Amino acid sequence: MVSAWACHSSLVLGQLKTEEKSNEITAIPKLLDLLEIKGCVVSIDAMGCQKKIAEKIVEKQADWVFSLALLDFVGTNKYFKNNHLVSFFRTH
Repeated sequence: MVSAWACHSSLVLGQLKTEEKSNEITAIPKLLDLLEIKGCVVSIDAMGCQKKIAEKIVEKQADWVFSLALLDFVGTNKYFKNNHLVSFFRTH
């Protein structure tokens, strides 16, 4: 289940059930299509940190903030070992 939550109003603006054998990566763009988000800031957790999702948000004239779950990958994923973002957080 993917939900769109309005923080200031404490309201669920929309929900979409993920398809069987699928995940929120495929459901988020469909939910975004149902919402008027122009001028809003959309925040999404690490699972939704996808280029196509960011492009969809920008296309709808909104801004986005994605969270990253780097701690899950540091040390176990070769890509993240040399990632500039990981280096930044290690030094700041």
